Amino acid sequence: MTFLIMLAFIGLIAGSFLLLRLSPFEFAESIIRPLQSRKKPIGKQIEEAKSPRQARGIRKTIQETKEVLALTGKSTKFGALCALSFFLLVVGVLVSLLMENFFMVPVAALGMALLPFWYILFTSHSYKKQMNAELETALSIITTSYIRNESVITAVEENLSYLNPPVADVFQGFLADTKLISVNVKQALQAMKPRLNSDVFHEWIDSMTACQEDKTLKTTLTPIISKLSDVRVVSAELDYLMYEPLKEFITMALLLVGNIPLIYFLNKDWYSALVDTSFGKAILAVCGAVIFVSLAAVIRLTKPVEYKR
Repeated sequence: MTFLIMLAFIGLIAGSFLLLRLSPFEFAESIIRPLQSRKKPIGKQIEEAKSPRQARGIRKTIQETKEVLALTGKSTKFGALCALSFFLLVVGVLVSLLMENFFMVPVAALGMALLPFWYILFTSHSYKKQMNAELETALSIITTSYIRNESVITAVEENLSYLNPPVADVFQGFLADTKLISVNVKQALQAMKPRLNSDVFHEWIDSMTACQEDKTLKTTLTPIISKLSDVRVVSAELDYLMYEPLKEFITMALLLVGNIPLIYFLNKDWYSALVDTSFGKAILAVCGAVIFVSLAAVIRLTKPVEYKR
């Protein structure tokens, strides 16, 4: 009976979208768009600037996902990501209700809703490695040209064709600023900082800005680029150790979930006590919470090695 009611509920939602000729992604974007465009009061902005609070928990995960999508040029897909999150939340609730485990409802709903955000954070690790490798190449060839001709604009123009996104887009924007907007090279250099989230790149920008005042400081650029090489070497050496927690998590999660059907074949009375009694359902909910919390911790532990100032 419960299954039929849920099936009717899903049909009701699907029929509503079909009658309104509206896709779930458009529906999610229409809900999120006012929240994104809403401006904070000046008083609240001043208070946050004086005593900034670091985001934690779910808010931190969503904020980091937004930053990753912005860096990869996919900010417009945040609405679709939220729609997928809502769909998985509904799936988690329905599965828990089909199991008649009300303890599992909040655990499955929250955990399934956060899966798309965790996936974006996990896949961003390879993107950051690729960006660091491209950034190392770009800064190296631009610095070599700058040491030769002592003009950062000429150095970028000479090597722009050898650069790849997203680094190429940043330097292309720099050329557009210096040629079409302002002749202030130092201001254009500082404007590049928010476009790439890299401490080494920010340090290189500061050093290049100082070189506009004193050309003898150009010798400080090469040691900064060598930091990216050191990070790449250390990251290559620690790759196996970084993914070791993920391997252990997958192994333990499979053992934990696999024990449930194993109990069914070993002793049906134990299985009945686990899935039919309130105490057993609470244990399953705790196990589900442990899996989701461990997954979030493992994703944060597998971050690539980065240089911090």
